[in-house]
Amino acid sequence: MATIYATGKRKTAVAKIWMKPGSGKIVVNEMDLNTWLGGHEAIKLKVVQPLLATKQENSMDIKAITLGGGYSAQAEALRHGISRALSKMDADFRAALKPKGLLTRDSRVVERKKFGRRKARRSPQFSKR
Repeated sequence: MATIYATGKRKTAVAKIWMKPGSGKIVVNEMDLNTWLGGHEAIKLKVVQPLLATKQENSMDIKAITLGGGYSAQAEALRHGISRALSKMDADFRAALKPKGLLTRDSRVVERKKFGRRKARRSPQFSKR
């Protein structure tokens, strides 16, 4: 089987994923997953969630490049990309991933700051005198 390419996105983070059959090794930005995320166990679980849902955690090698955003948004973009690659690889995996919301692109982004406001919606303090 050939290498499968997919992209995942979250906020301003983008993850490019290359997936192929292998031993379950995950390499992100030239580092293994444990080195890349350090002690963030909850975020590591988010990354491998699609692999656990489809029971592919020890049969796929993943190489990824992440850009933009913070490490949490990058991890969620990585999860989205892995889910898309798995559904591209086998249509049966889509049935396991879709109900868990792993194929949905989370479109929530920070609202831009408007002119005359202190933040996106916060107006300056009102002064009567």
